[in-house]
Amino acid sequence: MKNYHAADIRNCAVVGHASTGKTLLCDAMLVCAGQIGKVGSIEAGSSVSDYHADEREHQMSIHASLLHTEWLGKKFNLIDCPGAADFVSEPLSALRVADFALVVVNGCHGIEPGTDMVYDTARAYDIPRMIAVNLLDKENTAFELVLEEARSHFGAKVFPMTIPLNAGPGFNRVLDVMRTSVITYHTDGSGGYDEAPATGELAARVKALHKELIEYVAETDDSLMELFFEKESLSEDELREHLHAAIQQRVVVPLFAVSGQANVGVARMMDIIAKYGSSPLDRQRVAARDVAGDETEVALDGEEPCLFVFKTLNEQHVGGLSFFRVYSGGVSHGMDLRNVSRNGTERIGQIFLLNGRERAAVDHLNCGDIGAAVKLRDTHTGDTLCGGKLSVTLPTVAFPEPNIHGALRVASRSDEEKISQGLHEIQEEDPTFVSRYDPELKQTIISGQGEVQLKVAAEEIKRRYNVDIELIEPRVPYRETIRTGAESRYRHKKQSGGAGQFAEVWMRIEPLPRGSGVEFTNSLVGNNVDRVFVASVEKGVRSACEEGVVGGFHVQDVKIDFFDGKQHPVDSKDIAFQIAGKAAFQEAFRNAQPSLLEPILSVRVTVPDECVGDVMGDLSSRRGRINGVESEGKFQVIDASVPQAELYRYATRLRSLTAGRGRHRESFSHYEEVPPDQEARILDRAQQLATAG
Repeated sequence: MKNYHAADIRNCAVVGHASTGKTLLCDAMLVCAGQIGKVGSIEAGSSVSDYHADEREHQMSIHASLLHTEWLGKKFNLIDCPGAADFVSEPLSALRVADFALVVVNGCHGIEPGTDMVYDTARAYDIPRMIAVNLLDKENTAFELVLEEARSHFGAKVFPMTIPLNAGPGFNRVLDVMRTSVITYHTDGSGGYDEAPATGELAARVKALHKELIEYVAETDDSLMELFFEKESLSEDELREHLHAAIQQRVVVPLFAVSGQANVGVARMMDIIAKYGSSPLDRQRVAARDVAGDETEVALDGEEPCLFVFKTLNEQHVGGLSFFRVYSGGVSHGMDLRNVSRNGTERIGQIFLLNGRERAAVDHLNCGDIGAAVKLRDTHTGDTLCGGKLSVTLPTVAFPEPNIHGALRVASRSDEEKISQGLHEIQEEDPTFVSRYDPELKQTIISGQGEVQLKVAAEEIKRRYNVDIELIEPRVPYRETIRTGAESRYRHKKQSGGAGQFAEVWMRIEPLPRGSGVEFTNSLVGNNVDRVFVASVEKGVRSACEEGVVGGFHVQDVKIDFFDGKQHPVDSKDIAFQIAGKAAFQEAFRNAQPSLLEPILSVRVTVPDECVGDVMGDLSSRRGRINGVESEGKFQVIDASVPQAELYRYATRLRSLTAGRGRHRESFSHYEEVPPDQEARILDRAQQLATAG
């Protein structure tokens, strides 16, 4: 393979809302470059990017795919990212290492929530953006409205480099502003085209746009602006010489009219990217931190290697891969590097360039390039690898916290180790996915960004390890407490022919303030009970508190006082007082007006202005209390307290209420008493679960 240097590399994250045609647009670029013969099909599962079993089953992108090709002597590294909010970690990671974002927009639906998210992320990473208005071969396209909406969302300097002339079924003609010509694409899907000068009204329109583009480019520096005012224009050479700078300075955000599926408009878009798009040279130095935590920089022309691992992929049968970008120096097969993030060493094995599932081995990658290595021993997503004397870490990605939860029901205990391994692998691939075993609930809890993500994770574990699991609703960690005080006197006596057991425990209990836990004391006087048995009684009591008394839930906010009892000189022993202590507590608890407590979560919901009423109404229907509302830019933030039991699948409901624009965060706040009408239902359900085993 050709040895590409930084100036000849174009690292592009292809991002956007779900179902905007990103994957087939990437296929079209590969077709134009002669990398593949034709654009694939989502329905047939024949696209280059969506080759995983779960993607074919769900007919959607789930994993970011790394693709590469060459156009006009430039190497394109394309990272095709899923658009579904459930898999948000993929575009976040891709944008972290890209030099620019190609934001793909649906030509029928316009700017959607996912579009805003990736555009804002690219802006936060301070990388240029380009926009591809895709699917213009479909019914009901509205290019002019989409262009207007893009300018409303992203600024007036969103500029159409091409304009569709016959959008809709049969779309194959665009007006090219740079060339002031009409481009007619071949209808065979090859991406080839014929070009002719614009005439008549089209000529007048394209010349006006061309002049507007020149005005934008003139803004890149003062001397160019003076030249523009002096001549009232710029030459074509001056336009082309400074268009790259205009894109880098965000003076112009190029927008293209395309159809990935029909391969229309794609070749000219690739021309602009190759000639004027960002290269690693546009970010000569990137921020980093040294081992002391102080700010520093990594230089593109540095001699020592510096790599950032932005994605980990575990593929059954073919092994795992670590996706990385080289930020300085170069990386070669067999090179030893230090994992500064984990203070370990790694040897770089085989290095690959990828086109979906296809792997091409290379011996070396230069600075600025992107590739994948056979999965490294102890290197994970977000780690920095350095060579020689360089010892820095590059900024990691801030991933959103999980906001939806599920539980795994395992059919066979013998499969638990396999399932644990599978969960670990998925969590390594997707940092927004979290799993844990909850000993209180006796459930494996998985958490993430959406229902589809959790469902896909469960399916993937089944597929990889051939295990039987089911995704179910997680249990709620209710608590048991009391409303009044009570006393009990319990005698445990056992005679079975051998050594007997005897213990008598006198106990009183009383409620404590919320959040106090369990307090055990003794106020024994005299010699009725040897003090050595106090620990035995406490052990029995704490066992009962952990097991629960009325519903099998942990006990809290109770003070227990062991104030008297009796013992036998021979038959009293540790186990006898444990049993008596446990039974005495259970008896007193049942006589102290027991009640259930439920966890209340603090919920912060960020929604557009027009959705506030609907969202607040929904929260109230979930027994939520609205604590306040405050503004945050274009959004309103609702602060509420909501019972955990009412928040199952809330993320899905919120998306529905806000057309995908709402998001929420939740955290534990406190426990409150369960309303009486709910308590009986919860206890009945707990009894059913206990009976079922």
